[in-house]
Amino acid sequence: MDVGELHDEVRAGRIDTVLLAVVDMQGRLQGKRLSARYFLEEVLDHASEGCNYLLAVDIDMNTVDGYAMSSWERGYGDFVMKPDLSTLRRVPWQEGTALLMADLVWEDGSDVTASPRQILRRQLARLQERDWGAFVGTELEFVVYDDTYEDAWRRGYRDLAPANLYNVDYSLLGTARIEPLLRRIRLGMEGAGMYVESAKGECNLGQHEIAFRYADALASCDNHSIYKNGAKEIASQEGRSITFMAKPNEREGNSCHIHISLRNGDGEPIMAGSEPHGLSGIGQHFIAGQLAFMRELTLLYAPNINSYKRYVPGSFAPTAIKWGVDNRSCALRLVGHGQSLRIENRVPGGDVNPYLAVSALIVAGLYGIEHELPLEEAFTGNAYVSGADTVPPTLREALGLWEGSELARTAFGEDVVAHYANNARVELAAFDAAVTDWELFRGFERM
Repeated sequence: MDVGELHDEVRAGRIDTVLLAVVDMQGRLQGKRLSARYFLEEVLDHASEGCNYLLAVDIDMNTVDGYAMSSWERGYGDFVMKPDLSTLRRVPWQEGTALLMADLVWEDGSDVTASPRQILRRQLARLQERDWGAFVGTELEFVVYDDTYEDAWRRGYRDLAPANLYNVDYSLLGTARIEPLLRRIRLGMEGAGMYVESAKGECNLGQHEIAFRYADALASCDNHSIYKNGAKEIASQEGRSITFMAKPNEREGNSCHIHISLRNGDGEPIMAGSEPHGLSGIGQHFIAGQLAFMRELTLLYAPNINSYKRYVPGSFAPTAIKWGVDNRSCALRLVGHGQSLRIENRVPGGDVNPYLAVSALIVAGLYGIEHELPLEEAFTGNAYVSGADTVPPTLREALGLWEGSELARTAFGEDVVAHYANNARVELAAFDAAVTDWELFRGFERM
């Protein structure tokens, strides 16, 4: 939708609300519901404001210490939410509603450097200097429950009823059980301007995936965040709940495989060529960069305590930092041919912030290209037993690698490294202070 069409829809009374959305550190949509008239008369030309604590809170929206950009000492002032008109779209699952994303800037017009969208924009600008662009597709898995979000909360998320009671991976019968919900989500996202490719069942009970066509990196990340938020809203309207958390139970976790390729200004793929497996020299260096810096940048692929519970051998979640041709036991999987050739990073889970993860992919890949890192041979066989270096097994280890990374400091800046390190420390402190069900069951009577 363009602004002219929005004017027409508002005049006709078909749209009365505009959602102005930003993405927070956790990858969630935050923002304001604006009257459409106010948006067109004021915000369109003059932007809006929001409290800068939106990038300095934990997942419960508690204000926490340790952030340079936002604190009680700094008064928790505002930053500017600058509408990105290229993202304007309808929200079919909310009556009379349109939505658009906003970039975060300070009052003087400078970027809020810790904003995930601004972090990605800076890395895309580095590609643009070479007349290159990144194209991305994200594959989000989720588990559907027949319980509402409110009921799940009140029950402490215990004894929930998954929408399927057996493994429905690729099962047309099993997915038909909840096709009304899946169809509503697919059609809603199509109405919001996304290109839906397919839906399929997955391994965990009630687990499914809806896949979307690739797009330029920023658009894909925007679509990812809007879809994730919208799918939860639609499920709630249907009396159900959806979780994208990386490991909701002891079965298979929710992944978010990220596919990425590079193209030049003429739209030609630059990772494809005449080298082994259809790669170009640039493609080889790009993959070599991913391997070299996977451990240092894992914090941006796996941002939460729960993220690391996915990394179980034989679970289709990777542990070994290896690459292979169509090999799902590796952290990096080469797929496609020619125009469709791309690398799939299988490390992120459903809780990933896509802007940060894609930024990490670009940073590592560009380093590999700029320094012409050689690519090791593609791995064949079971990478779980390869003896290769592994993805950090805990958030604590990933945090140490992130803070010690020269590449992260050079590519992202000291302020961004410190900001997201503090986010990890906040998460760790909250977990360390929690008394879990596991502890109660083991120790209440028997210790």
